[in-house]
This record gives sequence, structure tokens and C-alpha cells, in this order.
Amino acid sequence: MIQGHGDDAYRFARTIRANFSSNVYGRVDLEALKAHLKQSLDAISHYPEPEPYTLEAALAARYGIDPAAVCVTNGATEAIYLIAHAFSGSRSTILQPTFSEYADACQLYGHEILHSVQDDSRWRKTKQRVGFGLDGIFSAGQNETQSSGALVWLCNPNNPTGSVIPKEQLRSWIEAHPDIVFVIDQSYGFFTQAPLLTAAEASAYPNVLQLHSMTKRYAMPGLRLGYATAAPQLLERVRAVRMPWSVNALAIEAGLFLCDHPETAPIDLPSLLAETQRLRAQLNALPGLTAEPTQTHFFLCRLATGRACDLKQWLAEKHGILIRDAANFESLDAGCFRIATQTPEENKLLVEAVRQYLEDIVL
Repeated sequence: MIQGHGDDAYRFARTIRANFSSNVYGRVDLEALKAHLKQSLDAISHYPEPEPYTLEAALAARYGIDPAAVCVTNGATEAIYLIAHAFSGSRSTILQPTFSEYADACQLYGHEILHSVQDDSRWRKTKQRVGFGLDGIFSAGQNETQSSGALVWLCNPNNPTGSVIPKEQLRSWIEAHPDIVFVIDQSYGFFTQAPLLTAAEASAYPNVLQLHSMTKRYAMPGLRLGYATAAPQLLERVRAVRMPWSVNALAIEAGLFLCDHPETAPIDLPSLLAETQRLRAQLNALPGLTAEPTQTHFFLCRLATGRACDLKQWLAEKHGILIRDAANFESLDAGCFRIATQTPEENKLLVEAVRQYLEDIVL
């Protein structure tokens, strides 16, 4: 696991008053869930189910799929490591820049890791390439990539860029390459209006593992709750390496409550996405900074001059604002940072603070 994930407010002595560094959108009302968990505290006196069968059945009913097509995990990150374990020693291709845990998990379990890097001259810190852009995954090194047991890892919507691979493009790849297992991380699937593969559509393919995160949707990262959906035969390979009791009793209770009460923690997604575009436009109006296009509530920015780590330190110390230095993503350079949209008031603070930094420190 790399050092430098978002939400590292603990590193700063001054209280952070506006946190743009984490993609978990925390502006939700979880009082009903908290009340339910308070009433469920006796559950900690007993072992949970060795495998969370009850929650898997509830999620399966929600999606209209076989319970054997759902594997609940201790956050989506556990699912990533389980998949890497289940396919130990495989060849894995990862579209970069993206979430670092795919490569970390694959390295831990002896995968040969290949990278396909987005063909953008602005992203220069590239260590290894097998191709450029989405089509580069298959157009470069086809004899190597298209082999039985190979995996392709895709984050959709992608962290940190906020881009979404078109649904029909995904379908064409999946159907054209039946010997490749596609690991499609849809942890941020709720936070886009772009069409995505549903759990039912994905599990109908024999070569797709789809990841989901209740942590992200319901802003409860402390509980660690995610799940994978896939064809039962494929998912059985993942279940075989899952340790017993990996999902705790309170996380299971939370998942069951949220399945029964899907209206919990409502989010006005159109308004959030509209605010994201407004924030991007304001940041793009600042000289010396580019805010990249996005299809979700977070996006990538790049300084024309200087380092994002210096901007991050200055914002935290001078304004109590926290951003995500993105230089440690594979293929991104030292000027890159990620922003997750917050309230209009906090967004205004960010824009004015970055404006001051660019005018007084950089320019």
C-alpha cells in the first residue's frame, strides 16, 4: 500500500476545515444507520457468519441475480487482493493512471504487471508501457496480453481522472477477448450519470469481475464494506481464498439495513455534478492551472509550474484546506493533484486560496 492516499489530515497540526483530498462524499445524513447500529451492538458478542451469506442474498435480491454471484468483502480493497490472490502468477494489464492497489495487490501475488498509459503528453512520469490509451491494452503486445488467464484491471469511473469508459466499448472488449478476465472496479458507480454495466449484465459474462463499494456510496469508510459480482463459476475461484469472518458483524448489519432502506443518505447527484463542473470552470480560469474533464464528482488538476506537494502543504498550513497530491499515481508528474467537490462555500475557499498561491508564490 502506497503512502499518500487521500484524507491524511492527521499529518497537520492545524485543524483541516475543508477536505478535498478524499473521494468519499461525506455530505450525507447517516443518523438512521447510526441509530440502527447502536441497537445492534450486541452483535459484537458473537462471531459473524463465516461468510456473509445473508447480506450476499440481500444484495442478490436487489440486483436480481443469483446469491452465488455476490461475494461480500471487507471493503472493495479486500476484493482487489482476493482477486490478485486467486489469479496468482497471472499477467495483469492496468490502465494508468489509476488506483494504486491494483498494482500493489498484483505485485504481492507474483503477477507480471504491464501498464497501458493514457496517451497524453502532460502525464510524463511513465515507468513502463505496453500501449497508449484504452485501445492500447489490446493493440500493443497482443500475443502477450491475449492469453488464457490474463487479467485487465479497469477503474470505471476512474480514480483519479473521473473518466468513464463507454459501456458499449466495454462490451466489445469483453466479448472480443473471452480469454481475458476483466476486473471492473465500479466503486464510484453511483457518482456518475454515464451508462455503466449493471451487476446483472456483468455477471452474465463468464470473464467479468465487477467491484462495488458501500463505503463510497454511504460515506462509511470506517466500516469497510464492499462486494464483488460475477458469474458464480468465476466468483467461486475468489471465494476459495477468502478467509473466514473477514466482514465484521456491524458491517453486515449496516449492509442489511441499507438494502432494506435504500433511501438512507440521499445525495442530489445532478446538483453535485453541476457543482463539480462549476468548480472546474473556476479553477480553469486561474492562470497556471488546468482542471481536467470529468464524469463524476472528482477530477485531476495540474500546475503548469511547481509541485503539487508544495501547494498541498501551503494550503493546509495557511488555509486549513487539504487536497490530494497525485504525483504518486503511476504515470502522473509532480504537478498533478486531485480535487473532490465539496460544498459551494468550501469550493469558493479553495478557488480563492489557490488563486492566492498562484499569484503570490508561483507567478
